[in-house]
Amino acid sequence: MESEVAAKARREAETPATYIGLKTRARTLRLSNGSVSASSQQQRSTEKKKKRKSHKPTVDNKYSQWKTLVPILYDSLSNQSLVWPCLSCRWGPQFEQALAKNQQRLYLTEQTDGSVPNTLVVATCEAVKKQLNGKTCSPFVKKYKTIIHPGEVNRIRELPQNSKIVATHTDSPDVLIWDTETQPDRHAVLGAPHSRPDLILTGHQNNAEFALAMFPTEPFVLSGGKDKSVVLWSIQDHITTAGSNKTGGRSVGPRGVYHGHEDTVEDVAFCPSSAQEFCSVGDDSCLILWDARTGSGPAMKVEKAHDADLHCVDWNPHDNNLILTGSADNTVRLFDRRNLTSNGVGSPIYKFEGHNASVLSVQWSPDKSSVFGSSAEDGLLNIWDYDKLGKKSARAPKSPPGLFFQHAGHRDNVVDFHWNVLEPWTIVSVSGNCESNGGGGTLQIWRMSELIYRPEDEVLAELENFKSQVFSCASRP
Repeated sequence: MESEVAAKARREAETPATYIGLKTRARTLRLSNGSVSASSQQQRSTEKKKKRKSHKPTVDNKYSQWKTLVPILYDSLSNQSLVWPCLSCRWGPQFEQALAKNQQRLYLTEQTDGSVPNTLVVATCEAVKKQLNGKTCSPFVKKYKTIIHPGEVNRIRELPQNSKIVATHTDSPDVLIWDTETQPDRHAVLGAPHSRPDLILTGHQNNAEFALAMFPTEPFVLSGGKDKSVVLWSIQDHITTAGSNKTGGRSVGPRGVYHGHEDTVEDVAFCPSSAQEFCSVGDDSCLILWDARTGSGPAMKVEKAHDADLHCVDWNPHDNNLILTGSADNTVRLFDRRNLTSNGVGSPIYKFEGHNASVLSVQWSPDKSSVFGSSAEDGLLNIWDYDKLGKKSARAPKSPPGLFFQHAGHRDNVVDFHWNVLEPWTIVSVSGNCESNGGGGTLQIWRMSELIYRPEDEVLAELENFKSQVFSCASRP
């Protein structure tokens, strides 16, 4: 009888190279988890942004290694150099859906040096689906409309119920509301007058530059600023007439102003199930939960949520108890509000450590309740799955717990990213000033290989099916 070892050797000898290559690709994806593990030690030792010049060769080497893995790691990847740095990016409405391609709006910022105006760009993203030959093309992005923004555009947020309506933060106390479809297209030249916002939300006493959120199912807007306050508005009575407002710039006062932070509020987020519940983080290292029904003070306050300033927060849309925070201490922390008490006591249920510089943005995935992304000043966008905690694979022993993909395509700080709710597992990400790009920004639209996020058993079963097809083709004369 043939021994097990001999049988295995015979099967491998008879297996077509195509199948071996596919199975190796799947194994490589599982091993590296998209993290370009060969450079992981370099990533951990890279210094912060102010020292990055001295490590330019290391950054370039890491980027070169990443480029060699692109055909393995991604089903789709588009890279576009921008003339100006971009501080925020958001997906807009889909306006065409066809068998071969989808077309969707994309909102971007242009942060200029003053030689031309700062602008809010409405772009068209043409996402080409898999072609008849089985190959996938990258999305194509082109400008559709330019809005001349009164001041720099620091943050964009779209209204989920009507995503042609967006809010922007600038270097002023006001939040600006725009109907992107009715706003005229402008030519951004020096001296051109500013576009007029459809609504102006007032209530801050000092500049509000970054903390901005919109509620998923009702037209509520939330903001935080340098005045240490969180401000809530309802624009229910105004959005229906915003597009027909010929003069623009109508002011809307706040529904409520909330005090409890001792320094600048850096980010805010709504509880997905209630516009009366929200949270905020700031430079005082605090995470605060608010309930507008109980007054203007904190409902719960975690005094030292991180060991440094907090930059970002997001509330899980699938589980109202889970809140993510990102900080200048380079970590992402996961809080369960059931573990927090009214006297400010509470510890994170987990600390995710996979960045070596300040975390700038965190965001839950719309595609799987346990998955989220984090971007940082180290130029990395990490994709995590907290369901994988405690299930560390022996095939990727050096990966931080929970990390299963690492996008290393940016060579500068990844200032913002956004999951696409209409195209599963698709992300747009932007990085800031990049020396390799002449000081402009970088825009990337990408989707990791489905072999990474699909269940392993399902992937291997599909490869087995493919194996039989390859054998059939190989046997033909």
